[in-house]
Amino acid sequence: MEIVVILCIVIALGFDFLNGMNDAANSIATIVSTKVMTPRVAVLWAAFWNFAAAGILGLHVANTIGKGIIEPSIVNEYFILASLIGGISWVYFCTHYGLPISVSHALIGGLIGPAIVIGGTKYLIGAGILKVVLFIILSPLLGFIIGFLMMTLTLWVFRNRSPFKVDNWFKLMQLASSAIFSLGHGGNDAQKTMGIIAILLYSTGHLGAEFYVPGWVVVSAYSAIALGTYFGGWKVVKTLGVGLTDLRPVHGFNAETAGALTVIGSTLAGIPVSTTHTITGAIMGVGATRRLTAVRWSVASNIVAAWLLTIPASMVISGLIYWVITLLT
Repeated sequence: MEIVVILCIVIALGFDFLNGMNDAANSIATIVSTKVMTPRVAVLWAAFWNFAAAGILGLHVANTIGKGIIEPSIVNEYFILASLIGGISWVYFCTHYGLPISVSHALIGGLIGPAIVIGGTKYLIGAGILKVVLFIILSPLLGFIIGFLMMTLTLWVFRNRSPFKVDNWFKLMQLASSAIFSLGHGGNDAQKTMGIIAILLYSTGHLGAEFYVPGWVVVSAYSAIALGTYFGGWKVVKTLGVGLTDLRPVHGFNAETAGALTVIGSTLAGIPVSTTHTITGAIMGVGATRRLTAVRWSVASNIVAAWLLTIPASMVISGLIYWVITLLT
């Protein structure tokens, strides 16, 4: 049994690594597409700020994942194993085809599947799941609105300035905005893996009577997501940085800042949002200030379809895997 627990922890950290790979695009797509940084330097920059989030943004999201989606009492090592394999399978499929889906929601769907196999909806925590589902809509919408408003204000403030000078200023400002977004990305997404590992340790009696997130789990999760970000998912970078709309440094700065405000605010509130949804909405909002046709809506529709399928798909996969495991054990 201890071997299965260790295996689950290794897989969870692997999931965190994959999270960084898929979500690398979230914080660097704009600085790559606007040529502020080369792709390899950009992922190193993002990875550093992913790890820097450790200890800055608290553990609110980790606690939500650990105690706010399903009843911890039904969890065992096989439950977590099925959840992780279900989530990883969907994330790998989407990353392979360049779809910037929500790794967070794949993980949440992975938790829901085995819980339904065990007791239908009995062991689901409705308030926590409703909050997650609500922010599938709200996070890209907030990103879109904030990005649109920030870009509109920027265009008005710099209306009499030379476009060349404005580009040079915002190239420097993009370094700060991408760093802040990477900080928010690490702070929100790495905590989801922490929550999974902590609930596993708690349910198998390794944490004692009280649920908490051990320090070594915090460091391991941040390290894994930072490494995943460094190795990056280049197809996803291309989809977000080039496929949605054409960007200049001024657009990149406003999109990243709008995304960062939404993600960091949600993290401090303990809401496990999707950084992918948020930055995609922000990029679309910034692009829409030029004209609605500046956004490539066909690309956007493919992304939204992947978003809507993520929780159901990972839920079905993890549920089937858990059902097979129960037959074999």
